[in-house]
Amino acid sequence: MPLFIVHHQHSPGTFPAHDPVKGVKLLNHLSRPSAARHGVLIKAEAVAQGSHSLLLIAEAADESILEAYLAPLREAGQVEVTLATSWAAVVSGGCDASPMDDSTALLDPADACQDAIEAGLLIHRVHPLNGETSVPDLAGGAVMPNGRFYLRNHFDIPSLDRDAYRLSVAGLVERPLSLCMRELHNLHAESLVVTLECAGNGRSLFEPTVSGEAWGLGAVSTAEWTGVPLMEVLERAGLQPGATEFTFRGADSGLVDGHGTPVRFERGLSLDQIREAGALLAYEMNGEPLSSPHGYPLRLIVPGWYAVASVKWLTEIVVTDQPCKAHYQTEKYWFHWVRNGQDERAPVELMNVRALISSPDEGECLPLGEIAIRGVAWSGAGCISRVDVSLDGGPWREARLVGERRPSSWQWWELITRLEHTGPLTVRARATDTAGRTQPERAEWNRLGYGNNSIHSVAARVI
Repeated sequence: MPLFIVHHQHSPGTFPAHDPVKGVKLLNHLSRPSAARHGVLIKAEAVAQGSHSLLLIAEAADESILEAYLAPLREAGQVEVTLATSWAAVVSGGCDASPMDDSTALLDPADACQDAIEAGLLIHRVHPLNGETSVPDLAGGAVMPNGRFYLRNHFDIPSLDRDAYRLSVAGLVERPLSLCMRELHNLHAESLVVTLECAGNGRSLFEPTVSGEAWGLGAVSTAEWTGVPLMEVLERAGLQPGATEFTFRGADSGLVDGHGTPVRFERGLSLDQIREAGALLAYEMNGEPLSSPHGYPLRLIVPGWYAVASVKWLTEIVVTDQPCKAHYQTEKYWFHWVRNGQDERAPVELMNVRALISSPDEGECLPLGEIAIRGVAWSGAGCISRVDVSLDGGPWREARLVGERRPSSWQWWELITRLEHTGPLTVRARATDTAGRTQPERAEWNRLGYGNNSIHSVAARVI
């Protein structure tokens, strides 16, 4: 078939990804499976960093077929098509792609994105790949199927070789370690059901708006994680006197504002925090090996904490006597408030208490008579002690908690009630945990949009 080179360019002001609806629609259209359905075979794609331009090498039976496929790109900017005679593979990228160390192999962004779309995630962007679970999909079993577990990445996804992989434990230790996956599998294993939530979950609902990924309410999921207790590995290394701080370094890296060279993703915890949380070095998720988007072959799981602490693609643990000073420890993931004219801040750590309504869905039509209102609730500070539901601003009624109560894992709840009148219906839910924390009417606004646990409200209609 004829081979074509496609050059698309758009102005910074018309960058499609700035519009979440248009950006995702265009992204789905440009995926390789979508191209194949239009009779086009994408051989390679690339971008020039910062140029807002895209190059495609494509095969099609004739140029008219290719032109029909490219119509949405023409709506977003300029498109030039040139007949080619040969091609060379180039790496995938994106306008906002962050370069990584050339020694680190990357998962193909187009393939990873298409897998997430087919699993039903609501994609926010490809570079890095971020997608949330739809709130109705949260309804179901105790855990979220791996494919529908939300994705939060800061850089492109590493593709690590299990056979070459090593976990390094160094610094203030008696016996520095370099553990392969076989050695980790031979250690004592535990399984924990843990809910992970992005600290920015609900960011799009803050007023005034804040910068950052505009998450709805689905950047949260639960899985059963299996692996080695972190303290067991640290005890094998032998902590020296003064070894109180730990930096966890992932294989992912890239450029960030304010830094001239790529930075690695790193987070820090103290020894007391590790012990209190019961941190786990996980290599399985819901009984299956971790997938690359979720941290294959090893990730840290920190129960109760916002998921930024659960470092994916974990390759190094550095033991020191000083707190971690990395970019994502000191410059990001802090609450920044303005209170009484004064700036205040606090680190993002334990998840706030929160309840979500999974049924009814926003805008759903409900019949008169008996219905079940259902949802999930979770907290980083303890188990859920109660969930209350209000209909149309009426009194709060206590819902029934369903299933076993587990710390650091979400709790199902339901309220059986009767709908006696047709018309608009507002359903609200709030959770309280065993630490005595209750969801606020409206979470306190902060500059980076973290921890929005405002009372969830759903507007439905009774017919």
